Amino acid sequence: MEWATGLAGLATGLLIAVVTAPVGVSGAVFLLPVQLSVFAVPSPAVTPTNLLYNVVAGPGALLRHHRTGTLHGPLVRRMVLGTLPGVVLGAVIRVFAIPGPAVFKALVAGFLLPLGLWLIARTLLPSRWSGRAREALSPRAVTGLALTVGVVGGIYGIGGGSLLGPVLVGRGMQVAQVAPAALASTFATSVVGAATYTLLALAGPGSIAPDWFLGLACGAGGLIGGYLGARLQPHLPEKALRLLLGTLATAVGALYASQSLA
Repeated sequence: MEWATGLAGLATGLLIAVVTAPVGVSGAVFLLPVQLSVFAVPSPAVTPTNLLYNVVAGPGALLRHHRTGTLHGPLVRRMVLGTLPGVVLGAVIRVFAIPGPAVFKALVAGFLLPLGLWLIARTLLPSRWSGRAREALSPRAVTGLALTVGVVGGIYGIGGGSLLGPVLVGRGMQVAQVAPAALASTFATSVVGAATYTLLALAGPGSIAPDWFLGLACGAGGLIGGYLGARLQPHLPEKALRLLLGTLATAVGALYASQSLA
């Protein structure tokens, strides 16, 4: 039975990463409900298991971006430096203050659902938005946003790219610029976050440590899928990438909205 679970986790991680990696999303945001509903991972262990998935899956897409030279630049540094302290704070909050996912699901739904729909509308009807161009976020604003996303990622183990990506792309940045930075920050925060949860498990009661077997199995699939997805990205037009990102944001928002109302 364990090997059947491992194979299911491998396939799940691979499929999710192939779809999400081209737009800078690790896929952990989709893996979270699968862990809860299909694999029955207890809370709060589901969060560090998601972070473990990011740690194992991340290098696949990052290796591809490194080979193409897109992992260098100030956006990558600002996002990584902003999210690192946030994920430690988020892990502490998750273990000692917010054990349940209900509030989080409602907040994510309220954020991602309208943002995804707006991004789709802006992509399909660019003429309606031509006179409403927004200024790019300042470096300080990007760092502050990354810090906030780091806290959220630490609490619920989702990749920051699923939150940061639609915002930055919606503010006018190219998906090809945002995707490597979002994946790099997700990987860095996941390493720190998984280590933080492992240490907290030594001192706190309950299921705090990650489900190592499932996390590694899903991550192995994500490692392969992430590389394939990042390799696919240069062959997709910018409009298709924006629509994919908007669709993913809308789908996650709708999924979490339905779960929060259930």
